[in-house]
Amino acid sequence: MISEVWAEPYHPDDDNPVFDFVACTPEPGVVAGASGFDLVVRHGLDEIDDADLVAVAARRDYRTEDSRISAALAAAHARGATIIASCTASFQLGHAGLLDGRRCTTHWRYGAELAEAFPKALLDTDVLYVDDDRVVTGAGSAAGIDANLHLMRRWYGARVAAAAARRIVVPPHRDGGQAQFVRAPMPPVEAETLAPVLDWAEEHLAEPLTVATLARRAHLSERTFARRFRDETGTTPWQWLLRRRIALAEELLETTDLPIEQVAQRVGFANAATLRHHFSAVRGTSPAAYRRSFGHRVASA
Repeated sequence: MISEVWAEPYHPDDDNPVFDFVACTPEPGVVAGASGFDLVVRHGLDEIDDADLVAVAARRDYRTEDSRISAALAAAHARGATIIASCTASFQLGHAGLLDGRRCTTHWRYGAELAEAFPKALLDTDVLYVDDDRVVTGAGSAAGIDANLHLMRRWYGARVAAAAARRIVVPPHRDGGQAQFVRAPMPPVEAETLAPVLDWAEEHLAEPLTVATLARRAHLSERTFARRFRDETGTTPWQWLLRRRIALAEELLETTDLPIEQVAQRVGFANAATLRHHFSAVRGTSPAAYRRSFGHRVASA
């Protein structure tokens, strides 16, 4: 999953940034796989010495510490690198001492075990991923992609992250609240999809959309629509609209010079103050600061 996000060659159609991507292991050579195939890894852990991002792969013997990896990860983080791990790979971060006093997550199946092994970790198994002081942990394989796209978005902006997501045919951001909450498996959905209504809403974000408006569009009562909406999207109509409006605001802030007041109107907020309030609550920064960071940004290779 990490290579899907960070190891792509240059694509002229979306002008993606290109990175030096290297796989490494304590003992270069043939690494036995647990799924019926082996990997040939040519590089040793010294490749970590100047890496900006270090991704830790999950392994079957996650309970056993490899002190060589622990030392390399601790040193990399101490000099300013970002460390990312998903699922049982979070255990290696624990062995390296990188979870002590930090919020983190892992796959829900391993939550109790990780909490017992590393009692100083601030574990939250209700989230898809956590980013705490350059230590990023994901819940599982798909959540690992979410976490990597989160980093891509933070470092290069929404446009670049969205292009990467399109290449691997996943959403650039999964809804469920600012912290990406997923509290339980989604129940079976017997209702017809609300996709046509959501598509229509995406095209009319500037309008004062309400649950009543969307329910009428879906030919449902407001109560039935709200229930079905949560079943199919995992969130409420208000939260879904808020996320879409924030995403559109990001795009406009990145790609246009429109005044903040006009951006607010284009995405369906009453005024700039309302946009600033919601944008800061969701993204942790102001629209103006976001524009300074990502406005008209040209991704470098």
